[in-house]
Amino acid sequence: MTASSGISIRGVSKVYGQGERATTALAPIDLDIEPGEFVAIVGPSGCGKSTLLRLITGLVPRTGGELTVFGKSVTAPVTDIGIVFQQPILLEWRNVLENVLFQIDMRGLDRARYLPKAMELLKAVGLEDFADRRPYELSGGMRQRASIARGLVHEPPLLMMDEPFGALDALTREQMRIDLERLWMETRKTVVFITHSIDEAVLLADRVVVMSPRPGRIETIMTIDIPRPRGLGARKDPRFVAATDAITEIFLERGVFSAGGHG
Repeated sequence: MTASSGISIRGVSKVYGQGERATTALAPIDLDIEPGEFVAIVGPSGCGKSTLLRLITGLVPRTGGELTVFGKSVTAPVTDIGIVFQQPILLEWRNVLENVLFQIDMRGLDRARYLPKAMELLKAVGLEDFADRRPYELSGGMRQRASIARGLVHEPPLLMMDEPFGALDALTREQMRIDLERLWMETRKTVVFITHSIDEAVLLADRVVVMSPRPGRIETIMTIDIPRPRGLGARKDPRFVAATDAITEIFLERGVFSAGGHG
């Protein structure tokens, strides 16, 4: 991978605080992410997954190492990206379409130019008939769909997702996973997806980065070769079973899971 073609992480670390109060959130890590690749980062709470996302986006400064996004060193917040958080964070006084266009307003872009794209995205995420609804009129899954549309409306090359389905019920989460894969297959954006769910990581990603408990390190990077699209039947694929079992074994060895709970 060339320096200008994707995300390059070399010896990047993060320490919060100083002296006796210093906490190493992320040990030095190396990682390359190709353009158009869907990479999931999975690990236990406190392992540095979200810290890594914030370092890539420039929301917090790194303590050490070199980090470039599409050939540019990250020294300040990266603006040409989309971010989707666990909570949709929609503005209650704006309807769904206006919430999607808020991204455009904040960037000072031409609304008229991006309105067709906003409507196209709302259709893609199943919200075309809800464009004039307020957030309180939507289910949790619908609100998160609106958040994803907002993250993509300015057509960024990179989409960062920090546990976007974590607050959803199991059935909605499964549908959102299927919908996200379909949307990604249509757009081929570079996606970095943070999750606690081993199943979710394997079902969504081209590669899964498995993190250790704090201080976060990369235990392994696993290539997932399950054919796409990975619908409801993908869990029966032997490659899914092998991948999830391998990640589970890593977490057992690191004490993330107790052996008594491993069937």
